[in-house]
Amino acid sequence: MSRAVGFSCIRCGALFRIDTKIDSRGCPICCAEAPANLKVVYDPSGATSAAGAALPSLWRYADMLPCGLSDAISLGEGLTPLLSAERLGKQLGVPKLLIKDEGANPTWSHKDRFSTVAVSMARLSGARVVATASSGNAGASLAAYAARAGLKCVVVTFSGTAGAMLAQIRKYGASVVSLADKSHRWPLLAAGTERLGWFATSPFHSPVVGSHPVGIEGYKTLAYEIVEQMHGSVPDWCALPVCYGDALAGLWAGFKDLLSQGKIDRLPRLVAAEVHGSLAKALAGKADLVAEVPAGFDTLAISIGTTRSTFQALNALRESGGMAMPVGNFGLIDMQQQLAATEGVFAELASVTPFAAIESLRREGTIARSDSVVAIVTASGLKDLDRSTGPDQAQQSFRSVADAWQHLTGDYDYFTPSHEQRAAKMS
Repeated sequence: MSRAVGFSCIRCGALFRIDTKIDSRGCPICCAEAPANLKVVYDPSGATSAAGAALPSLWRYADMLPCGLSDAISLGEGLTPLLSAERLGKQLGVPKLLIKDEGANPTWSHKDRFSTVAVSMARLSGARVVATASSGNAGASLAAYAARAGLKCVVVTFSGTAGAMLAQIRKYGASVVSLADKSHRWPLLAAGTERLGWFATSPFHSPVVGSHPVGIEGYKTLAYEIVEQMHGSVPDWCALPVCYGDALAGLWAGFKDLLSQGKIDRLPRLVAAEVHGSLAKALAGKADLVAEVPAGFDTLAISIGTTRSTFQALNALRESGGMAMPVGNFGLIDMQQQLAATEGVFAELASVTPFAAIESLRREGTIARSDSVVAIVTASGLKDLDRSTGPDQAQQSFRSVADAWQHLTGDYDYFTPSHEQRAAKMS
């Protein structure tokens, strides 16, 4: 049974029935002026049950989601670790740095929070096929949850998608369609929804408003978990990679839920790490419309490489007093290496962008040294390994133990204790 009774526009506040057709253009009223996504409206008397509180998944928060526990399609998603990152934080000038590692989800990305709710609602609505346009993570996640639910899945992608993610999608049994022109993905999805009744979870109209609102509800659980893992405290900042702002909007909605329930007494500021700067440009103005910006380079962070974000992302940043920080390719692979070697977290290249954004904001003084900062790593580095490593990193093989020993002992820096290690040993 669904607790969702309707939708409301995040921009104009207009209300719509729950059976309103979600066609990816968002609010029918705002679509001509400043396209905006919808959000789920709940029946306040229709809470499911507190029995989910002990569940080892995000469905412990079922009372705050549109689908009841009995209809949930789950792979054990959520409850990902919140790790103290003191060493990296010290290097970035933010000693109170925490990492929310979403790579610990079942398909190794934050998209599982979206897919578990979206697929649950799709099956509840009677859909037989779920579909998405995806550069990788969303497709892999949707395919996994469709398999779990016994539904068919169509993933429409484009040339250049990371090979590891394409392989993952196919292993889950989805039908993968790769198009040479990525703009052709949306007409194909639109045809599937109109002619065959597909339940499309991703956008398929331009300008984009965001993904299906029922799935975005799953991202609220990021905020619930962060506050729970911080024992009721709220970070000063939350930084995450942003494309169309689904996770950003959901995270913000989750914090606002907690504030309205009296579980927290303040809200954090949000940081959107983006590529080409459409949100930074929109924040500098006063208009509701996020305009297209030219792509100045081919980004390594392909999953957030959009040249135009959305109103839902802009709205979350403005309401939170947040910042958008464009991040280029320079230093991205080095930051990925630094994160992995310093804190043991191997992140997808797009997931490294929040650390670059935090470093820049700390350098300019926007983030204070005393501020607590949560960086959300949205996916595992295994997802785009073919983009972050090259042939020059092939492993050398030694013909004898003596050769291997000589190689090891010749690496003086690796085996020499650091100043901090020597000081710790002496104390």
